[in-house]
Amino acid sequence: MSEQVKALPARNNASVSGKTISWRDYLELTKPRVVALMILTSVIGMLLAAPGVPGWSVLLFGNLGIALLAGAAAVVNHVVDQKIDTVMARTRKRPVATGKIAPTDAIVFATLLACLGMAILMLMVNHLTAWLTLASLVGYAGVYTLFLKRATPQNITIGGLAGAMPPLLGWTAVTGQVEGHALLLVLIIFAWTPPHFWALAIHRKEEYAKAGIPMLPVTHGNKYTELHILLYTLMLLAVSLLPFVTGMSGGIYLIGALALGLRFLQYAIRLLKGDDRRVALNTFKYSITYLMALFVVLLVDHFVFF
Repeated sequence: MSEQVKALPARNNASVSGKTISWRDYLELTKPRVVALMILTSVIGMLLAAPGVPGWSVLLFGNLGIALLAGAAAVVNHVVDQKIDTVMARTRKRPVATGKIAPTDAIVFATLLACLGMAILMLMVNHLTAWLTLASLVGYAGVYTLFLKRATPQNITIGGLAGAMPPLLGWTAVTGQVEGHALLLVLIIFAWTPPHFWALAIHRKEEYAKAGIPMLPVTHGNKYTELHILLYTLMLLAVSLLPFVTGMSGGIYLIGALALGLRFLQYAIRLLKGDDRRVALNTFKYSITYLMALFVVLLVDHFVFF
C-alpha cells in the first residue's frame, strides 16, 4: 500500500527524461519579463493615441492578445536556440535547453498561444492590430531568430524592428490606423535596440563566441562595438527629441528626454574610454531604465498638457 501511494505523484506529474514539468516552466518559455516590457510600451502607445483614457475593452483585450503572440514568439525562440542556450551561462537552465520540455511540446504551446492571441485581436480589437502583431511574431521568431541572428553581426540592428513594434500595436488597437506619431515611438525603440544589446554582447562576448553567434564584439572587437554604441546613442538622443519637434509632446518631455539621453551618452563615452565589462553591464542595465523612464515621461507630458 505504501509503495502505491509513493508511486502516485510520479504518475500525476508530466515529465521529459525523468524531469518534472510545472506550469512555471511553460511560463518561463514565454519570457515574461521581456513581454512585460513590451506590454508597457504597448499600453503607452494606447494612452498616447487619443485624448483621454481608452476603454477598458481595448486595454484588456488589446494587451492580452499582443502578450499572447509575443509569448508565442518567445517560445519559438527557445526551441530554435536550444543548442545555443546550452552553452551560454544565462540561458543553459531554460526548460527546452535542459530537456524539461520537449521541442514538439513547446511548438504546440506556441501554436496555441498564437491562435488564441490572434482570435482575441481579430474578434475583440481590430484586424489591423492582429495582422501587425502577427507580422512582428514572424519577424522575431522567423526572420531574426532563424536567419539574421546567425547570419550577420548586424543581426540586432535589422531584427530590432520586430521588437520596436509594441507602441504601434497599442496605437492601432485604439485608432485602427497607422499614424506618424506612432511610427516615432517605433523609431525610438529601433534606435535604442543596438546600444542596448551590444552593451550586453560585450559583457557576454565569450559566451556568444562559444555559441557561434556573430555578435558585433565577436566579429569586430570591443572598440569597434563601443564606437558604434556611442554613435547609435547619439542617434537615439536626436530621435528621442522628435516627439517634441513634431508637436507630439511638450516641455516636460523635452527636459526628461535630454536628461535621460545625456546620461545614456555618458555611459557610452565611459564604455569607449574604459573598455570594461562591468561598465558594459551597467550600460545595458541603464538602457532598460532609460527606455521605461522615457516613455513614462512622455506619458506624463501627454496628460499634463491634455
